[in-house]
Amino acid sequence: MKIRLVMLGKTRREEIRALLGDYAGRIRRYAEIEISELREASPAALRKLKIEPGAMVVLLDAAGKQLTSQQFAQWLGDLRDRGTRELVFLCGGAEGFPADLRASAKQRISLSTLTMPHEFARVVLAEQIYRAFAILSGHPYPK
Repeated sequence: MKIRLVMLGKTRREEIRALLGDYAGRIRRYAEIEISELREASPAALRKLKIEPGAMVVLLDAAGKQLTSQQFAQWLGDLRDRGTRELVFLCGGAEGFPADLRASAKQRISLSTLTMPHEFARVVLAEQIYRAFAILSGHPYPK
């Protein structure tokens, strides 16, 4: 399974970039991961974003479904076991993604009912993906 994190806007803070890189490295033990940052949601930038027709596209959305870490792990494991080849997470900036890209999402997930900066949400997403794989493999990390 290939996991893609598509993020609108740059991760500016170096410490956030370091955390994101750390979790991406951990995730690579379980799955291929690619992180893309789009500078803006312009039509030109979105044309460069190639999403395969069979990909599972998940939009991070405050109004999306809330899952516990255990439920998220089960959901991720089910996708992996059913042969999902590509899982794309769309993590927007303060303005989110344009309506047409939002409409392409097959699932909407909320990371929290709390409001957080979009850069921090990226780290939370990466950590939860790593935690899910750790749960699925029986690794002691989630305890």
